[in-house]
Amino acid sequence: MTDGGPLIELRRLTRKFGDKVAVDRLDLSIAAGEIFAFLGPNGAGKTTTFKVLAGLLRPTEGCALICGRDVHREPMEARRMMSYVPDEPYLYDKLSGREFLDLVGGLYGMSGREIERRVGELKGPLDFDGYLNDLAESYSHGMKQRIAIAAALLHRPRVLIVDEPTVGLDPRSARAVKGIFRDLASAGGAVFLSTHTLSVAEEIADRVGIIHRGRLVACGKVSELKAMGRSSGDLEDIFLQLTGE
Repeated sequence: MTDGGPLIELRRLTRKFGDKVAVDRLDLSIAAGEIFAFLGPNGAGKTTTFKVLAGLLRPTEGCALICGRDVHREPMEARRMMSYVPDEPYLYDKLSGREFLDLVGGLYGMSGREIERRVGELKGPLDFDGYLNDLAESYSHGMKQRIAIAAALLHRPRVLIVDEPTVGLDPRSARAVKGIFRDLASAGGAVFLSTHTLSVAEEIADRVGIIHRGRLVACGKVSELKAMGRSSGDLEDIFLQLTGE
């Protein structure tokens, strides 16, 4: 990546499923130090965009870059610098949380000592020490979410892409996760998150993008978007206006 360049860049990104256009010529740049919140109704194209960035879907047209690396032409280089947490965290039921973190760390080439040190750093803020040795099949959604976020952060990625990060988390865990996101951005990384909880976007996002029917219909600081509202002037107001709800 060139100095000063965006950590996440979408260039006329388009993804079709047959005749359906899920993402339509999306242009977006997210800089180092930035938390960017993606808002939109169900089916707007948020998760499809994330899956293209994570290398799980190929773009129909355009491209997606992580730290200057095209995620489909240079997949290994791009994936070393990013992590993706989907909206439904997936763990292996017959592995404990500790075994799952050991597996993920090993895939990133981390030594056992490095994994142990990093787990020690994360288990306090994410509060998973009490069930780390239990099988994942016994976990609640919130417990799985905390382990999945820990796994994503193990190798200290520069870019974190996370779909609905606070769903299923209690208020204490949600606050800790938001603090972790801010710490990652403050250290020069970037966080790209989607949420249906507008208060989360207002609280932690440096910029917000609203996507509707695959197109980015608004993008800017929360204060800038609020100024667009014709009635109450809050984020919910402008979201509902732009998405036609």
